[in-house]
Amino acid sequence: MTKKISIGFLLLASLALPLLFQNSSYSYVIRIFGLVGLYMIMGLGLNIVVGFLGLLDLGFMAFYAIGAYTMALLSKAGVGFWPALFCSVSLTVAVRALLGAPVLRLRGDYLAIVTLGFGEITRIVLNNWDSVTNGPRGISLITDANIKPVSVFRWTLSTNTDFYYLIFFMLLLCIVMTRRVLNSRMGRAWMAIREDEVAARLTGIELTRMKMIGFVMSAAFAGLAGGIFARWENFVTPESFTFWESVMLVAMVVIGGMGSIPGTLVGVSIVVLVPEILRNVLSPGLMSWRYLLFGVALVAIAVFRPQGIWPSRRRERELNAPLSEMKEVS
Repeated sequence: MTKKISIGFLLLASLALPLLFQNSSYSYVIRIFGLVGLYMIMGLGLNIVVGFLGLLDLGFMAFYAIGAYTMALLSKAGVGFWPALFCSVSLTVAVRALLGAPVLRLRGDYLAIVTLGFGEITRIVLNNWDSVTNGPRGISLITDANIKPVSVFRWTLSTNTDFYYLIFFMLLLCIVMTRRVLNSRMGRAWMAIREDEVAARLTGIELTRMKMIGFVMSAAFAGLAGGIFARWENFVTPESFTFWESVMLVAMVVIGGMGSIPGTLVGVSIVVLVPEILRNVLSPGLMSWRYLLFGVALVAIAVFRPQGIWPSRRRERELNAPLSEMKEVS
């Protein structure tokens, strides 16, 4: 009962946040929390691969970029927001499936290297394909007359508050979908694969098929976030989708707790919000040190809480089992 009350209070607070800040000097907070929401959507998608399947993906931002550029190009062509968003998700999923067909035969570091390479290839292609992506200058949607407004029923989205609520409800949808999948037969199969592929194969789980489903499903989250980002920002450039963004996204999932839905949300909140908080808290002389302080904090979490801040119960038992056995022996 207490858990339901806490969740209800958190939802109400999230809904009320833009109303409290939109007409104040802290209205920029709405944009920051909207950005947190987009990273949460991507974090949930990456958690399917890293947390549920146990596969290391270092190029996840490439699919965020594909979703964003698809939305930008279709919007410039006069396509409405919702059809363009559907196409962004569909194309992202299709590219992910084409990549997954040969790549999912690899394991461990080899898979990480291939996904890293794909992420860099995607960024370089976007940066050099001037005739389509406009190269490093990016694509602007601000002054184009063909751009149709973003609307939900009869509500036209134009402000940060409007997009905050769109991101909020999309995030809720992604959380519900992820939770349902995790508790399904498919989710249990993913966790079996993560623990021991040989044992999972012997129990009758089709490894390639299950990996492909999780690999492709994760890309849908990235395509969704990328499509929303393109219309919210009204500008996309290759510099928004670098390798370091992928690394930070992995750090969010690991710090929060791999395989944990609330842990992923907490990890994203910490990695995105703490530097912004330090920017306002520290004095001007110490402001340039905020990333050093933040990095030290992340290292401390990795050393003293390797299971993450809010780990899944299964993951916490796995990491604490050797310690418990040692205590019993002593």
